[in-house]
Amino acid sequence: MKNLQLKSARALKDLSQQDLADLVGVSRQTISAIEKGDYNPTINLCIKICKALDKTLDELFWED
Repeated sequence: MKNLQLKSARALKDLSQQDLADLVGVSRQTISAIEKGDYNPTINLCIKICKALDKTLDELFWED
């Protein structure tokens, strides 16, 4: 399932996939795969992404 919340939060911060990847220490391809729903990140990576985007785990990774 695509992670549109992550993509939207990243865009609101005016960050490219590469910018976010650099902030959290992964490749741009990893961020792309998370946004496309092709990769399920570890909880540690989820937390890093949330901190970088000033969001909670629920806001970015919880599915309704």
